[in-house]
Amino acid sequence: MKEGQKQRKRNNWTVNLALLIVLLALVLACLCVGKYSLSPGDVFRILFAGEAADPMDANLLLGVRLPRTLAAVLVGAALALSGSVYQSIFKNPLVSPDFLGVSAGACVGAAIAILASAAAVVIQVSAFAGGILAVSLTVFIPRLLRTDSNIMLVLAGIIVSGAMTSVLGFIKYIADPQTQLAAITYWQLGSFAYVDNRAVLSVLPLGIAAGIVLLLLAWWINVLSLGEQEARSLGAKVSLLRGICIVCATVLTAGAVCIAGTIGWVGLVIPHFGRMLVGSDNRVLLPASILMGGIFMLLVDTVTRIIGPAEMPVSILTGIIGAPVFAWLLYRQRRTLR
Repeated sequence: MKEGQKQRKRNNWTVNLALLIVLLALVLACLCVGKYSLSPGDVFRILFAGEAADPMDANLLLGVRLPRTLAAVLVGAALALSGSVYQSIFKNPLVSPDFLGVSAGACVGAAIAILASAAAVVIQVSAFAGGILAVSLTVFIPRLLRTDSNIMLVLAGIIVSGAMTSVLGFIKYIADPQTQLAAITYWQLGSFAYVDNRAVLSVLPLGIAAGIVLLLLAWWINVLSLGEQEARSLGAKVSLLRGICIVCATVLTAGAVCIAGTIGWVGLVIPHFGRMLVGSDNRVLLPASILMGGIFMLLVDTVTRIIGPAEMPVSILTGIIGAPVFAWLLYRQRRTLR
């Protein structure tokens, strides 16, 4: 029995190693491909030797493709990781990273900044602040009602999301149709087109810190996934652990939204694929979700860059892929869901 468990654990970590190799290979490929292609040799010379045959190649790689590729990996990893954590601690496979109102709040924050004709960095900060504010309201409602129930927290998230969606609708109603409304709509659909090094570096430290905390708490997340009563019987401080997980997952989601706008389906679908590959043990599932999220987002962003003369918003393609894939996953798991 123990030997079989050790073999499964080795197999799971082998899967994670394979995913890491695939991710690194895709990063190199994404740095090379595009309307103006670069060879792998050019990429390595520019990155590691600081040499370029053409200065335009260096500007393209370091100023456009490198920050965009890093942003795609960071956003995909953040959404997939937060989705896995939410689904585990709330014991609900249909939970996604934005169910506590993060995305809706971030959209409102960004829309207010766009309405004020603010600079790009202010829009990002406003989006991050809006996401954090929305989750703070969601967490405050159960406290106001003096309850610690998971169900009440989910219902509070629905309330806050609905309220934020109404506020966003009003902002879009009063926005200038020619400029502000178009910018708000495009931002809602998600895109990496305007990502630069400053945008990536502004959220990278918080994202790494939150991700490390969640990875360190992977075993306790396993305990929380057993249910509140079982977790308490095993010595878990349920409210504290759940609060830390929610804060870290919220920071990851808000950071992802403030970089690239609202991107759906990633945090909902990728954790399911992770469980199919490595099982439900979060000590292995969370790293797998990070790698698979980065791989998926890199593929989607690359396709949106090269699919036609004009760049497609990312959420359109994630929706086209995510909806049928999730329907297939539900069909596969129909007996379990019953």
